[in-house]
Amino acid sequence: MPPVAQRLSFEQPIFEMEARLEALRKKADSPEIHEEVQRLRLGLAELTKKVYANLNAWETVEVARHPERPQTLDYIDLVFDEFVELHGDKTFGDDRAIRVGWAKLDEFKAMVIGHQKGRDAKERVQCNFGCAHPEGYRKAIAKMRMAAKFGLPIICFVDTPGAYPGVASEERGVAQTIAESMFEMATLPTPIIAVVIGEGGSGGAIGIAVGDRVAMMEFSYYSVISPEGCAGILWKSGEHKDKAAEALKFTSKDLLKFGVVDDVIEEPVGGAHRDCRLAGLRMKQYLRTQLRELTKIPVERLVEERYQRFRKFGVFEWATDAQESQTSQETQN
Repeated sequence: MPPVAQRLSFEQPIFEMEARLEALRKKADSPEIHEEVQRLRLGLAELTKKVYANLNAWETVEVARHPERPQTLDYIDLVFDEFVELHGDKTFGDDRAIRVGWAKLDEFKAMVIGHQKGRDAKERVQCNFGCAHPEGYRKAIAKMRMAAKFGLPIICFVDTPGAYPGVASEERGVAQTIAESMFEMATLPTPIIAVVIGEGGSGGAIGIAVGDRVAMMEFSYYSVISPEGCAGILWKSGEHKDKAAEALKFTSKDLLKFGVVDDVIEEPVGGAHRDCRLAGLRMKQYLRTQLRELTKIPVERLVEERYQRFRKFGVFEWATDAQESQTSQETQN
């Protein structure tokens, strides 16, 4: 298992065993050493699997934010045969936090849209750490309309802490632009697949996540607010971020149970950052399966089901005082 640059707090036992394994490899080769190396490899795989099977909500956030986790451009390289990037919103500029372009997956041609956080310091600044401005969403809207015009499916990769909340972004109408993007995606007459690959934060995420199929990578999260933001509001301190993360119920397991997402894509043992190629292979298999299914559904039915899917979120029932009183009496009896 390849080493990773950043060590997450809960991974300490894994790194200790990796260090023991590396030390053994450097010793003189012998049948006994070889046997011990094999035993440690099996033990390391089992330990990693056990640790990642029991992550709490905050630890899941740590994995979702791992700097070596595959990003949109990584999945584009791993999943698609061809990619031609498109630029600009024809109004203000080209937001590098959202990448858009034509791509080919087996027999399917598609429009691919996704957030890009960047790898090194220079690229992260150019991409604004994955926080898009209004022009990023306008670019996405224009290209989605183009895809619908030619009857081609749309694939979206979501990975953002949220849309950029600065003054310039607000002045250029970021909230309105996200609302327009959601409206357009709800009515576009073409199949749409959205996958949360890392962070799915607030309106910045759902701005490109209204789809016929919405999926999450196993160790991603999808929420109306970050755990730090929630802790700041409820507990007046970011120190309670782990408590907020647990309360928000935003992991893939939670959201699959609530019906907010349709599928969870299993990650390699130890997270996608430990085996990007395998993560890309599983992503490709998922997208291929969904495209073959969605392209067979009549467009009118597709749009109606997509609209109803999002309309049913947050459904609740009203109860009159008389009904509540009756329910209380029945409970007491």
